[in-house]
Amino acid sequence: MTTALPSTPTPDDAALWHQGRLYLTDQRVLPERAEFLGYDQACDVADAIRAMVVRGAPAIGVAAAYGVVLAGRSAYIAAGEGWKQAIEADLGRLAASRPTAVNLFWAIRRMRARIAELDASDPTEALTAEAIAIHEEDRAANRRMGELGAELIQGPTEVITHCNAGAMATGGYGTALGVVRSAFAAGKIRRVYADETRPWMQGARLTAWELMHDGIPVTLQADCAAASLMAGGRVGWVIVGSDRIAANGDVANKIGTYGLAVMARHHGIKFMVAAPTSTVDMEVASGADIPIEERDPVELLSCGGRRIAPAGCEARNPVFDVTPAGLVDAIVTERGVVLDPTLEKMQALMA
Repeated sequence: MTTALPSTPTPDDAALWHQGRLYLTDQRVLPERAEFLGYDQACDVADAIRAMVVRGAPAIGVAAAYGVVLAGRSAYIAAGEGWKQAIEADLGRLAASRPTAVNLFWAIRRMRARIAELDASDPTEALTAEAIAIHEEDRAANRRMGELGAELIQGPTEVITHCNAGAMATGGYGTALGVVRSAFAAGKIRRVYADETRPWMQGARLTAWELMHDGIPVTLQADCAAASLMAGGRVGWVIVGSDRIAANGDVANKIGTYGLAVMARHHGIKFMVAAPTSTVDMEVASGADIPIEERDPVELLSCGGRRIAPAGCEARNPVFDVTPAGLVDAIVTERGVVLDPTLEKMQALMA
């Protein structure tokens, strides 16, 4: 994707392929530090996805595609012409790294299709080209979504976003924040209110950092402050991304998104989901069938490495929730916009 590795990552550098090595911006330490971690083995990429070094459904898909390149190279070194059998263990590790973000599985399926076309010779060059294509297509799709989403906004207005669906969550430019970028450039957005997004604080650490980097006015707020802000009448849209969209238009996104959608409907505020078609899973009938990842409760019981709950306290830590299609005003993809999504409208989009 680049001829030179930047000394300091920017928001558009979630994943970079440089001289046969994958570099991921360590999103766990932003904004205190902006630094790359380098990877040569697919198993380490799987660990990085699981550990949230890279997060956001499209970015996970891009990282997984490059992980398949590393897997293919290692398999050929280890097994020669038997590399297709040898690669399976690493493909399994990558697929098991996160359960909810469908882009992960989409990227692996696409790389598998390329593997099926190859002969027994070294697959590294062909797999690299396919992974780079996935990365470049995602970046282009995000820019297209930015244009389409911005067209829906009658500005100037203020918007709320939740978690991080910016360049750091994608191959570049961003999904929800791609819409924000395009709409701000068109004079349609005055200010963005970023929910802090407990317990990983992606809104505080990543969304605020990205928007400030781009010179877009941003105000951070506690997750529970959104309703009182909506009541003030200045917010026109809630704009979020998605980790998986079901065939009927139900949307899985960061925990807390469902509540935002309920509050937006109560206050007459529009609710937009921006996501590439690789996030749409037509094999899942509804949100009830989407697997919801639960992470270690210690993430909720602590903050900044310091325990904040009493010893012995139990906690539930679901990473995502499902927003019913009936609460979604628009799903924006690179193929087009679906207003008031239904099964029939999603089928027409994906036909």
